[in-house]
Amino acid sequence: MGSLRYLTRLFNIVPMPAAVKLDRVFHALADPTRRALLARLARRPARVTDLAKPFDMSLPAVSRHIRVLEHAGLVVRHVDGRVHECSLDVAPLKSVEQWLRAYRKFWDGNLESLASYIERHPTTDAGRR
Repeated sequence: MGSLRYLTRLFNIVPMPAAVKLDRVFHALADPTRRALLARLARRPARVTDLAKPFDMSLPAVSRHIRVLEHAGLVVRHVDGRVHECSLDVAPLKSVEQWLRAYRKFWDGNLESLASYIERHPTTDAGRR
């Protein structure tokens, strides 16, 4: 197990279970309807029927979107008889943030290099050196 951890750090490889989780979260976030559902759930838990009201789609279609969010771990559904209430679970977003943090170092380094280059090679008003 130690060598797997070493290779993961060396090559920035995400272990398979974590990669699958990230894929599910990014898939869930890729759809604007699902992002809107998450935004509503960030304010407060809500019943599925209430979540569906602002959308011009059927209740089963909204339920399919919620299932995708559940599969990604972003939504937890509580069932009490016929009432289905959903709430947001931010834990998967924290893993995405952690994954992005590694790339932030890359982008920050590139932006610093670009700024340094621009400072070394000033342009004239016409945009020429």
